This record gives sequence, structure tokens and C-alpha cells, in this order.
Amino acid sequence: MFALKAHDVAALERMGDKSAENLIIALEKSKQTTLPRFLFALGIREVGEATALTLANHFATLEAVEAASLEQLLDVPDVGPVVAAHIQAFFHQAHNIEVIDKLINAGVQWPAIEKPSADSQPLAGKTFVVTGTLTGMSRDQAKARLQALGAKVAGSVSKKTDCVVVGADAGSKLAKAQELGIQILDDGAFQVFLADLE
Repeated sequence: MFALKAHDVAALERMGDKSAENLIIALEKSKQTTLPRFLFALGIREVGEATALTLANHFATLEAVEAASLEQLLDVPDVGPVVAAHIQAFFHQAHNIEVIDKLINAGVQWPAIEKPSADSQPLAGKTFVVTGTLTGMSRDQAKARLQALGAKVAGSVSKKTDCVVVGADAGSKLAKAQELGIQILDDGAFQVFLADLE
């Protein structure tokens, strides 16, 4: 897709010059990404958005992730032996490296990551779940704020969950948190919690 030129696309059925130009512009814009999004998009087994973000923040560069030993990968929060093995296996396959090189040569890029200081990551090593409807921010915004403070944000409640943020109509995740005795922050308490940390 990134190798396409406007005249190639315009020659396709039902594609005029304007449509072709718009597609090429959209493709150019899509080349600007972030390292966490790029790692997630590679489709490495067991590496979801949260793990991709953790890897990016831990290693700061794609080259460092590619070259990481099994021991170095196991030092990453939330990366266990199975996930570490999948990551290492992915970057040891010549075809995968070839695809990555082609994408970068086609212009896919992202801004450099500055490793966050420990002071800026007070929630490092903590796992949060956000559920229900919050006032003042969306769940995605709440997730981003927590991740910026170093937390992992999971989609389900388990014994490994440290805290559940609950809005209106929280449902089964709230019940599960209560059952497991996990810390619960309602909407107002969550706002105060963030204000104290930020």
C-alpha cells in the first residue's frame, strides 16, 4: 500500500483522480505513528496494546526491543516467560525483520521516546480496570491518564488487579472487585486520586 502512487490508484475501476489523491494523502498520514502502536500493529502473539506500551516505555527504541535477550524481556513489568518467548521468536524470524525494514524504508516513523523517570511513574507496577460511565472524561481518557502515570490498564478484573475505577452502570466488574476485596475508586474519588498524583 505504501508503495502506491496516485496514478496507479486512479487507473483502478471506480477510482478517479481525486479519490486516488485522497487515498495517497491518507496513506502518507498513516506513516506517522508511535512506537507502542507500531509494536501492537506487528501482531506479536500475546502482545496487546498495554504490553506494547510497556515495552515501548521500557526499551524506548524498536532496536532495543529487537535485540532484547530473554532475561531483559523478563525484566519488563507484565512480561512473563510465555510472552517474552513470543517476542523473542518474532524478532528472530528473518521475514518479520524484512517487513519491518520495508515499512521503515517506506517512511513509517514515530517520535523518539524519552524514558520516564521513576518520579513521573508513581503507578508503575500497578494494574487498574476502568468500568462504567465516568463524568468529566471518557474511559479512554481515564486509561490514558493512568498509563501516563505508569499503570497498566486491563480489561478484566482478576486477583492481579490493584484498583477498579467505577462510573455509573459499572455492572459485573464492580461485583467482581467487591468479591475479591480489591480497592474501588468511584468517579469523585478517582478525580481526587489523579489530582494528588499529577
